[in-house]
Amino acid sequence: METKEILEEELEVIARWENDQKGLWIWDKVARLPFTLLDRMTPAFIQKRISALLDEIGYYIQSGGKYLTQERGILKKLERHAEMPVHTIEDAANVPLKAMDKTALSIQKSHAGAATVQGAATGVGGFLTLAADIPATLAISLKTLQEIAVSYGYDPNDREERIFIIKCLQFTSSDVVGKKAILKELSNYASRDNNKQMISHLQGWREVVIAYREQYSLKKIFRLVPVIGIIFGAISNRSMIEDIADAGMMLYRKRRIIERLAAQTAGNESEDRN
Repeated sequence: METKEILEEELEVIARWENDQKGLWIWDKVARLPFTLLDRMTPAFIQKRISALLDEIGYYIQSGGKYLTQERGILKKLERHAEMPVHTIEDAANVPLKAMDKTALSIQKSHAGAATVQGAATGVGGFLTLAADIPATLAISLKTLQEIAVSYGYDPNDREERIFIIKCLQFTSSDVVGKKAILKELSNYASRDNNKQMISHLQGWREVVIAYREQYSLKKIFRLVPVIGIIFGAISNRSMIEDIADAGMMLYRKRRIIERLAAQTAGNESEDRN
């Protein structure tokens, strides 16, 4: 297992990544300006599909629904990278950090590829196939984050982990002010009291749906010409899943490092008392 010094160095890497997120704010603000006008051009069936995401995400938080991942396949990947037996999520929590990272990166690559194909396929028919792209992209997003959760030793069957996954989606779509607030909320997520507080803050996950609306407002400009929609749909879907996976890896990685540092500190204190 990693030493305290190595874990602290890895935590500094994550802190630098968190600071880098601040540089996106101005461009986010500029990019969002035309969406109010563009929404008026959106066909009613697209608006209805986007609105349904609120219900879909709410259902996911409550039950996990059809997005629950086949965790055994992820555990096998961890086992291969760690070169040690990994039969349960509890075993996964004890895997070296490098093996977790390799597994998460392979998940990112796999789902980014799937999103590319799916975006191209739904770009064939312009507006007619855009409605099918919306729930498909949400499904890939949720599945990607659930598998990353397993790769870092967290169980997406737990409701509180599903809330954390929604916060990861919200983080990806937020401006710098939102990102700072979410990072603060997630800083001590392992605390049971904090988890209860997180549940009370869930109205913020509506931002996820707003982000999807903006994503598809941008797509529909290019979907006016179906052939162009193939190229743009593939690129934008891939980029979206890569960003979501990056955020999931960093945020879950941070939790695992903090928990290991806390465990080491508690172990040292116990030894000192003895």
